[in-house]
Amino acid sequence: MTRCRFVLPALAVVLGAASLAGCTQGPNGGYGGSNGTIGNNTTVGALLGAGAGALGGYFSSGNKDDRRKNALIGAGIGALAGGAVGNYMDRQEVALRQDLQGSGVKVQRQGDNILLTMPNQITFGFDQSNVQSAFYPVLDNVSGVLNQYPSTFIDIVGHTDSVGSDSYNMDLSQRRAQSVASYLIGKGVVAQRLVVRGVGEQFPVASNDTDAGRAQNRRVEILISPVREGM
Repeated sequence: MTRCRFVLPALAVVLGAASLAGCTQGPNGGYGGSNGTIGNNTTVGALLGAGAGALGGYFSSGNKDDRRKNALIGAGIGALAGGAVGNYMDRQEVALRQDLQGSGVKVQRQGDNILLTMPNQITFGFDQSNVQSAFYPVLDNVSGVLNQYPSTFIDIVGHTDSVGSDSYNMDLSQRRAQSVASYLIGKGVVAQRLVVRGVGEQFPVASNDTDAGRAQNRRVEILISPVREGM
């Protein structure tokens, strides 16, 4: 298997979508783990020095993430003033719920953030990290809304169940998150908005002792959070 490794965060800024797309998938890629393409703790995207996460400890958007906001402003994306944040995210939530209805993607509102949960079984094939072609229209809808509402950070996080080794799980979760990010960038989502990472089996949402629980834990999440003025 050919491995692709990002040595410096700045490299992701320069290469953008090409960096993501250039990582070659290994022979395994679904159900609980992976032979990865990127180091376990690498954060991919147009971000230098991302802060520690908000929800659940694994998202990187945060109120002190000044350098990330500056990168977006440099890309022509404006920040939101205090009173405008709620309305902006309200309208984005409505658009996502409309466009993703019946898709299998869960849409949750968490304060001023929106969390999209993409179950493994509809997004990826068994032991695969490439997005299934049947899921392309769903990601087309997601990218359409993200492009319509550009003043947001986008954190893409891959998760697995506990089957397999820690390193296998970490690498698979990274590759799956990368695949989603690469597709979105290919649809015009500005790379500077994205941070991509895999967290393996660290953050289960259900018990790994049952098939149903493990299925819930195999997922990719997208956190959409507002770019605020004065962050």
